[in-house]
Amino acid sequence: MHPPQTLDTLSIQKRIKILLWFFISCLVLSGLTAFPLGYEINILFNIFGPETQLGQSWPAMAEWISFVNTGIVETNKQYPFIFYGTDWLAFAHIVIAIAFIGPLRDPVKNIWVIEFAMIACILIVPLAMIAGSIRGIPLFWRLIDCSFGIFGIIPLWYARILVKRLECS
Repeated sequence: MHPPQTLDTLSIQKRIKILLWFFISCLVLSGLTAFPLGYEINILFNIFGPETQLGQSWPAMAEWISFVNTGIVETNKQYPFIFYGTDWLAFAHIVIAIAFIGPLRDPVKNIWVIEFAMIACILIVPLAMIAGSIRGIPLFWRLIDCSFGIFGIIPLWYARILVKRLECS
């Protein structure tokens, strides 16, 4: 039989769940954005395209968005199967999010999932910098990609601290 939970323990568990649900939601949302690439790049083109005010203020971004827009439109016309790869990317995000059911149920026993995700967040930076450079992705865009790992690790780091506190109580 488990000892009764204190108010502090329940408060810690609630904060852990809020942090994990936030991370799960962001992970799923980020994955789902891999499906409608044509629609999304069109929105970005309308905001940052060369003819827009923002595009004229940031010509490098406008040029990049225009280049990506052309790439997505032409690839979709000629080789739509290429986007099957981004469908799998979306699927992977959703599958990883499902792994967080374990820490939601028992964060102490499943802290490894949180730590795994923290490692993944850290690895985003070298991946973006190395692979992005090889693929010709501009530095400013690679930094945007890195922000997913940098901001993603924050709720995970705090959740891990709370799990360790829960483990001691």
